[in-house]
Amino acid sequence: MAQLSNLYGLNQHLFWDIDTQNFDIDKSAAWIIQRVLEYGDLKDWNIIEDHFGLDKIIACSLNFRTLDPVALSFLCFISGLNKENFRCYHTAQSNPTPWNS
Repeated sequence: MAQLSNLYGLNQHLFWDIDTQNFDIDKSAAWIIQRVLEYGDLKDWNIIEDHFGLDKIIACSLNFRTLDPVALSFLCFISGLNKENFRCYHTAQSNPTPWNS
């Protein structure tokens, strides 16, 4: 079981709500990736890219129900995919908020 402490250098504010001593990073890869994409900085991005690899990050991200629009644009840029390939794009389109419509 790989612990979160193995991702040395990630900002700890990303994981304020969990016990990092009893956390399996490989089972929760998608959760960690989404946290870093939405709340992390470039240093955090580089750490998860080194640990998980770009292919796994993209594969996990394709199935997120929600994702910050800036993070979605970043993923589209680095992967060469269109926004329409991501599940969160379609979920956001079917549930517009009154202030964004």
